[in-house]
Amino acid sequence: MPQQNYKNHLKFYAPHHFIFLPIMSFLAGLGVYKYFTNKEQQLLWALFSVLSFSILYLAIMLRQHYALGNQNRIVRLEFYLRYFQMSGEKYDEILNKLSFGQIAALRFASDNEFLALAKKAIEEDTKPDEIKKAIIVWKADRMRV
Repeated sequence: MPQQNYKNHLKFYAPHHFIFLPIMSFLAGLGVYKYFTNKEQQLLWALFSVLSFSILYLAIMLRQHYALGNQNRIVRLEFYLRYFQMSGEKYDEILNKLSFGQIAALRFASDNEFLALAKKAIEEDTKPDEIKKAIIVWKADRMRV
């Protein structure tokens, strides 16, 4: 397995991202095209388009909503545990100082970099993308949704 880093940390689910979504996008586009070109069955194509867009929208939103909500909770809990283990301090002090994006970016930092990057994020309000770019030794997270 290749070492994870900033350039390769995105994850795709092939059946969803490369098969289902493209097919549904094509069908929605086809419906709109046919709506404007097939005047005899315009109402049917309008219904087909609305149905295609609805299925596409629901597939994107529902798949992500539940999985990401749960994942975000776990990321926060892992951050708080790791912060406490490494600093010996309760996380109550930093709870309102870091955004979720910053917390999520810090999970990729190695143990040697974690506290320094967390402190920098608190003091300088570092953007999540900048935190990721500052990581020298990347700690892989291969269990994301």
